[in-house]
Amino acid sequence: MSETAGRRERTSERTAPDHPEPDRTASLAHRVPDLAALELLLAVARLGSLGAAAREVGITQPAASSRIRSMERQLGVALVDRSPRGSRLTDAGALVTDWARRVVEAAAAFDAGARALRDRRDSRLRVAASMTIAEYLLPGWLLALHAERPDTAVSLLAGNSAKVAELLLAGEADLGFVEGLSVPTGLDSAVIARDRLIVVTAPAHPWARRRRPLTPDELAATPLILRERGSGTRQVLDAALGGLARPLIELSSTTAVKASAVSGAGPSVLSELAVGEELAMRRLVSIPVEGVSLRRDLRAVWPTGHRPTGPARELLSLTRG
Repeated sequence: MSETAGRRERTSERTAPDHPEPDRTASLAHRVPDLAALELLLAVARLGSLGAAAREVGITQPAASSRIRSMERQLGVALVDRSPRGSRLTDAGALVTDWARRVVEAAAAFDAGARALRDRRDSRLRVAASMTIAEYLLPGWLLALHAERPDTAVSLLAGNSAKVAELLLAGEADLGFVEGLSVPTGLDSAVIARDRLIVVTAPAHPWARRRRPLTPDELAATPLILRERGSGTRQVLDAALGGLARPLIELSSTTAVKASAVSGAGPSVLSELAVGEELAMRRLVSIPVEGVSLRRDLRAVWPTGHRPTGPARELLSLTRG
């Protein structure tokens, strides 16, 4: 190497900056230090010691030194002068600290706003549920939720499965529960329980004295006390039997259907969940049916792509407990 070339190389080494110019083509997220680094710099400015600053933010001193060096490389300027007597901000460091303070204050305001949004979301929960779930399962789940979130006000809208889907899609409910065969369009779901439909009559009904099970054809041909169209119970029964006779009576709640069956008005098909007490007290009798499955899934549902959060998510977890 020539003497002139050697001199040029040594000059280049002396004048090369310790903190290279940042890449201005990178995204803002790559050019601006993150909040953790800015909070550390503010702590150094306040405490005058890198070690004390590290302890305040909960990291080791080597980790704090590494974070400061990384920030200096990112910005392309020296921020902190280190000495045995402590750490002192450079002129550039003092200026960056002023900017950092504004960024951290803005982030704190952002966090407070987000927290207020969460608090507002968590202050209420709107639940829509089909009748069987609303009457026989939800009360226990809501009591458990109240124990966990006593400040959350819960409203319950009960209707058939079609109504539940309508409320969710209109944004009038946060979480729904349905009993039908399929998930309505526009909703995601999770199976939370399984249920069985059973044929029931009052003890005086002729079916109560049968010695052999009903056949699917007999059940399909018999006028029954039924829920209205759109109910999950009716959907499952209709699909299982391939069609139903014209209803004997059509009612809009499980409780009303059950009361009619107890009164002796005629046979009905109801959720096993709904008739446990009546069967135990012999106010109703279960009639066996052969050759057909009347089992169904009970589902939690919510608008597609909007997984439950806050109290809705907690209620969903309680249904699986």
